[in-house]
Amino acid sequence: MAPILIVGSGPAGMSAAIALARRGVRPVVVSDAPHAGGQGFRRLNPQMALDARRIYGAEARKYEALHRDFEAILPQIDYRPATLVWAIYEGKAFILRDGQAGEIAWSGLILAPGATDRIMPVAGWTRPGVFSLGAAQIALKDQGAFIGRKVVFAGSSPLLLLAALQYRTHGARDIAVLDTTPLGAKLRAAPGLRHSPGTALRGLRLMRALKRLGVPVHQGVRLEAIEGADRVSAIRFTAPSGQECRIACDAVALGHGLRAETQLAELADCDFAFDAALRQWLPVADADGRAGERLYLAGDGACIGGADAAIAGGALSAEALLAELGEPGPSARRRRLRGTVARLRRFQRGLAGAFRWPHEEAGRLADTVTVCRCEMVTAGEIRTAVRADLGPAEVNRVKAVTRCGMGRCQGRFCGPALAEITAEASQSPIDAVGRLRAQAPVKPLPLSAADTRS
Repeated sequence: MAPILIVGSGPAGMSAAIALARRGVRPVVVSDAPHAGGQGFRRLNPQMALDARRIYGAEARKYEALHRDFEAILPQIDYRPATLVWAIYEGKAFILRDGQAGEIAWSGLILAPGATDRIMPVAGWTRPGVFSLGAAQIALKDQGAFIGRKVVFAGSSPLLLLAALQYRTHGARDIAVLDTTPLGAKLRAAPGLRHSPGTALRGLRLMRALKRLGVPVHQGVRLEAIEGADRVSAIRFTAPSGQECRIACDAVALGHGLRAETQLAELADCDFAFDAALRQWLPVADADGRAGERLYLAGDGACIGGADAAIAGGALSAEALLAELGEPGPSARRRRLRGTVARLRRFQRGLAGAFRWPHEEAGRLADTVTVCRCEMVTAGEIRTAVRADLGPAEVNRVKAVTRCGMGRCQGRFCGPALAEITAEASQSPIDAVGRLRAQAPVKPLPLSAADTRS
């Protein structure tokens, strides 16, 4: 019998593997990452001798427990790190590992691919020295390094505060946070945070810690431009008072929350629906994560929910899949996990109000601003295409005309802005312009892979 296949080794994939192994099932776990943990619980580079408690703070015990439990089951699973799943068709995953192509058939599939940074472009965001917020954290967790000597964390995300505190506690002294969501919006979103008061409290502690350490946090700003000649030299923004301000810096970490990695779910024939609160298209799944026959989704790739929701969701999908395969476990455990996931996702929707995706900024982007870094497509080129006679008002057609989203990242970073600009230029609701369709390979492959397929 074919094995159960788990794609992804972040908190959701790890949790699903642990749940299956504890039930005596040996799954195959594949991930293109070299180590388990995903981004949120990325395994710290042991050669850097980093202190998990200084990196993860109150989450350190959870990080250590998850990695300890996963390492304990390694003899009981078939774990294949650094393995890319580039397509899924007809009950098989098509993989690439060490330059060798291959296939894995499954009896059940759990997709837990996680999420990537969502970014609203700003003038100058393609300059050397601008990183995604996730990349700024990778530099610290993997290499014990900062992305610059004077770093500004800019955008709208609770992870801005977390990353800034991680940098500060590791010795970075010249840092600042520019949060584009006004304080009033945060206060209005406060009722939605009641679904996870402990998480909300951790957020307040982050803000207090940054204040105590003297890190300036500017809220409700409008990002105007990232300046510099050969690389970043400053970031310019407008304060809520209307005053134009400028901070000298040599690096910017930019992030506006997360977008779900959904390409493999689409190739696996999942249906999609637009989530107005998170303002993105997500695969449709039931409360257990079931999206089709023996097909389950877990973690941020199913719906943005954070690490706790991913851990609970991974275990829930494993239990539900086993039940579908005729090996049901205790129903009380599934009910508890189901309740946890639902509650944390409600919290995340409240958080989306406290840290807003600044979609209206797409309409303010100058025509000269680059939206697609891979193909160097500007906001003006997108608007020209949409506003032309018989011009497209659907993102896949806009992509075909402009090449926005056709590059190496396959629209992962430019896709959200492309949709917003298309909606604004065509004066259509955002959910009416569609979503970029996924195509295999979901990530670039070397041509040599075609010769190695077994």
